[in-house]
Amino acid sequence: MATLAPTARTAPIAEVTAFLPPARPTRFAVLRHVGPNWYASVMGTAIVASAGVALPTESLGFAGPMDVPVLRAACVTVWALSALMLTLVLAARIGHWIHHRDRARAHLLDPSVAPFYGCLAMALLAVGGATLTVGRYMIGESAAVAVDAVLFTAGTLVGLTAAVAVPYLMVVRHRVRPADASPVWLLPVVAPMVSAALGPALIPYLPAGQWREALLLACYAMFGLSLLATLTLLPLIFGRLLTHGPLPLALTPALFLVLGPLGQSTTAVGNLARSAPDALTSTPPASTASYVSALDAFAVLYGVPVLGFALLWLALAAAMVVRAVRRGMPFSMTWWAFTFPVGTCVTGAAGLAHATGLIALAHLSLTLFVLLTAAWALAWTRTVRGLVSGALPAAPPVPGPATARTR
Repeated sequence: MATLAPTARTAPIAEVTAFLPPARPTRFAVLRHVGPNWYASVMGTAIVASAGVALPTESLGFAGPMDVPVLRAACVTVWALSALMLTLVLAARIGHWIHHRDRARAHLLDPSVAPFYGCLAMALLAVGGATLTVGRYMIGESAAVAVDAVLFTAGTLVGLTAAVAVPYLMVVRHRVRPADASPVWLLPVVAPMVSAALGPALIPYLPAGQWREALLLACYAMFGLSLLATLTLLPLIFGRLLTHGPLPLALTPALFLVLGPLGQSTTAVGNLARSAPDALTSTPPASTASYVSALDAFAVLYGVPVLGFALLWLALAAAMVVRAVRRGMPFSMTWWAFTFPVGTCVTGAAGLAHATGLIALAHLSLTLFVLLTAAWALAWTRTVRGLVSGALPAAPPVPGPATARTR
């Protein structure tokens, strides 16, 4: 989804793969350049369905999103498309590892590609969450809960692994400078925040008592894990922009990735607060009331300032994209960065609208949803066109070279 431009410190990817086993001859050459960034298209599609069902239309005097036949059919269709895309991308990535293992290993050694392994976790989580909220209207509640439970568990485990493994590789194997800082670095540490935001939906389906409370507190722990990791990276990213200027044209859409942890954390605190009364049944009633009240207040006190910063960053990122377009920014998989991060802002604003009853927040969520659907339609159309023409499979996911640190 994003690329890093070559720098003086990076070496050709051939230097990284020189010590790797040679690729086996294969009939599946089309899979050679299918990197982990392709999971971003799955995330960006699933969030459209999830954001659509979360819209606070009742606050504006309309029926609920799933009570409007056209919107309900659209959300279900997009969810089904995201599930199909997840299946296809998973199959392509498995084929990539089987038939192009040298390239797959090189991706892990490339600091501009390795962070995209966080997208695998978020794709699983996004489709699982959309299955529970939207897919249930097609496959039934019981099946939807089972699918979400499996995808949530797998996505959370992959996300926690990526949150440790990718930074580890960046420390001990990759070679990066402050000038190389990129919003792509956020991808592996944001994945646990997605688990924190989507986990509360499963709480009502767990046995009352310890199981529910354990999941609630685990989600809060993942919220903190992701938030603190994000706060360590954001100054590096913003500092890189101020001291080294705009990102390369092809990478400019990745600026929207900063919206991901902002919108997703706002969504997470809202969902967790709403789930607290069902989860804290094993605590004394007096303590439960105080906890619920505190968590409700925290959701608003945290969400409003963070959403405000998200809107500031959205304006800055949009201005940088306009500048890049005027300079000939080409289409690439980075354009999917326009989708999932904006979708998290939709769900974050919608959650605040439900919590506060403020109509302005409801209008904001609707406005952002219109932006999301337009961005998704553009990215999806251009991706399909690239696949049909063969331009996307024929090109490597990142023109930037890999850089590995030798021991």
